[in-house]
Amino acid sequence: MEPLQKEQIVALAIEIALKIGLLFLLFYIAFLITKPFLGIILWGIVLAVAFSPVIDRLENMIGGRKKVIVVMALFASFSLVVPTWMLSDQIVESSRSILSAMQEQKNIIPEPTQKVKEWPLIGQESYELWENAHNNFQATLERFSPQIKAVLQKMVSVIKGVFGVVIMTIVSMAVAAALLIAKESATKFYYRVMERLLGKRGREWADMTTLTVRSVANGVVGVAVIQAVLALAGMLFMHVPLAPLWAVMVMFLTIIQLPALIVIGPIIAYVFSYAEGTGATVFAAYMLVVGASDGVLKPILMGRGVDIPMLVILIGAIGGMMLMGMIGLFLGAVIFALAYKLFMLWLEEFSESSSLQAP
Repeated sequence: MEPLQKEQIVALAIEIALKIGLLFLLFYIAFLITKPFLGIILWGIVLAVAFSPVIDRLENMIGGRKKVIVVMALFASFSLVVPTWMLSDQIVESSRSILSAMQEQKNIIPEPTQKVKEWPLIGQESYELWENAHNNFQATLERFSPQIKAVLQKMVSVIKGVFGVVIMTIVSMAVAAALLIAKESATKFYYRVMERLLGKRGREWADMTTLTVRSVANGVVGVAVIQAVLALAGMLFMHVPLAPLWAVMVMFLTIIQLPALIVIGPIIAYVFSYAEGTGATVFAAYMLVVGASDGVLKPILMGRGVDIPMLVILIGAIGGMMLMGMIGLFLGAVIFALAYKLFMLWLEEFSESSSLQAP
């Protein structure tokens, strides 16, 4: 090779490296600029995709797409802010009453009834612990202070997380509203990106990601909200203290795929300690049905209209949430569904090539 040709190759390589470096720097700075808003934008996209069918139905019924979207956004914000405000107000009020009672050395814990002794297996021990807490709450508190501190820290962390999600969701609704108003242009842009990345399968896979997000919204979040609302109704009817807090915990446990009976079980036991036999029994049966309802609702709502097994979507949603938090519910399901689809395409291509080579 001539020396001049080598110099040209070196110069070309340097030029390509500089251009790639500048492009990388440009995209990296752009990522840093958008990073603080990335979570809100992703939540906005998820909300827009999830609520788009509802908006379309309402638009056909009422007319005026912008009005429908604005009213829906305001209603959703109101439905989030009011329960959150009520919950925080109730927690603050309960905390103040407990602190006041402790300072005045009053009995904070009500006296247990004889029904507690009738609880199977743990009745006598529960009655003695409850009675000690009633007679001397501070001494009992000191006895279990390490465990109480750990539980309180987790509860505070969960409550902060819930409040943070509520605030971020409200802000994301503005993004979702903007995307829903400009639905046609946003959809065309998304299709163009997917077709540029995946070629002729881009439009098909774009539709699959949309349906996966809606499937997770219906099958995971929707079921969790239904369970929380049903549990809240039962607890309010039986006058359970801090009912909104326990309902939020039921929703959180259902989202992360832990049994709601972790919260429902102790509440049932508490109601049995003061309520009449028939009312407490009906409440227990009702709450047990609520706790087990996700096993019936999830197969019905999850995976509808998606050519992906429900188990794949569920694993992606749970794993994504463990890895990335609440937004991972949707991103994890989409990414895992795409990986599953790629794997199945690879298997199909291998099967086709094997059948062609067979004699």
